[in-house]
Amino acid sequence: MDFWTAAVLIAAMISVVTIWTRRHDRELGITRDEDGNPVFPPQPQGKAEDAEARAEIARLKQRIAVLERIVTDRGHSLAEEIERLRDERSVEDTRLPGIDLSPRADKREAAR
Repeated sequence: MDFWTAAVLIAAMISVVTIWTRRHDRELGITRDEDGNPVFPPQPQGKAEDAEARAEIARLKQRIAVLERIVTDRGHSLAEEIERLRDERSVEDTRLPGIDLSPRADKREAAR
């Protein structure tokens, strides 16, 4: 087989594959953009899929609400715990004689 025969056979095979691919794409509703990339048709969603998506969104909103409540409640209890520990430390702190580190001491000085 000489060079020109092989070139013609390769060109014919490429043409057949291209025609078959385009016909197959047309049956599936696939088009091509200006760069030759396939563009798939939008998939119609049924009412069942819509209902499932809405139920999933509702479940996720509930989970977000629970997480927000946990975060905000935890922050409040954390602030209370810090204040409690600060009060305990001021009672037990004897390293600095004559200096009261409790928040109550600040209030007494401000009242003077």
